[in-house]
Amino acid sequence: MRAARNVAKAFLLLGGFVAVFTALGWWIGGIRLASVFFVVCLLMAATLHWYGPRIVLASLGARELTLGEGALLHTTAERLAARAEVPRPRMFLLPDGHPRAFAVGRGKGASALALSQGLVSALPPAELEGVLAHELAKIRHRDVLVQTPVVVLAGWIVEASRIGGWLERALLFVLAPVAASLVHVLLSPRRIFAADARAARICESPHTLADALIRLEQAIELISFSASPVTEPLYTVNPFEPVGLAVMFSTHPPIGERVQRLRELDPEWRERLRAA
Repeated sequence: MRAARNVAKAFLLLGGFVAVFTALGWWIGGIRLASVFFVVCLLMAATLHWYGPRIVLASLGARELTLGEGALLHTTAERLAARAEVPRPRMFLLPDGHPRAFAVGRGKGASALALSQGLVSALPPAELEGVLAHELAKIRHRDVLVQTPVVVLAGWIVEASRIGGWLERALLFVLAPVAASLVHVLLSPRRIFAADARAARICESPHTLADALIRLEQAIELISFSASPVTEPLYTVNPFEPVGLAVMFSTHPPIGERVQRLRELDPEWRERLRAA
């Protein structure tokens, strides 16, 4: 059901993008300009769909992780992907120390999962599995089918402010809320809760991801991070400080609430911990 809704959202996003600019062309210059706008926007929509994942990975500096470099990560991802009932995604590495992960793609059979070197170093194996399972859940639910083109399109809108020269700040003041509204309309925090719950089933325990979220919350406070805040919806947790543009594009619920919901999936965990 969730996957079907995401397919519909992706169709509405790309179809609406083409329709809006075709109508704009009609309003400005009639059928001839509308035809030009239609063809150009159709090509841009195809680019968003087919090449969006590559655009995101390249913009964030990710490189493909070969089997020789990360045999254990590949094996773990393949095992968890089998539990999630999705094909194993291509694995990419972000060569920096900030602990984060994200998934991009067009669906179950065409997706990629990126992990930073900092994440691999910071998390013990069980917690790393929880993060991998969360991202695989996004692939299973086809959240990636929506969030990948949304992030690319929102990034294009924000970057369009740069053409304004000395009007750049004024354009950003207008275009950033438009991009943020697009993100919030299509990407609900509910997708994060759903991915958390699915990850708990994939790992057969909610605590691996819950412990990872707590550790990541502590780690991101100690390590500086710089990137476009438009990419916030991609990550397992929000890596940005709540200031400026980052506030506008924040789609993640509080980590404390996510941890509480995960713990509630196993209400007797405290008693078992005391007994141990």
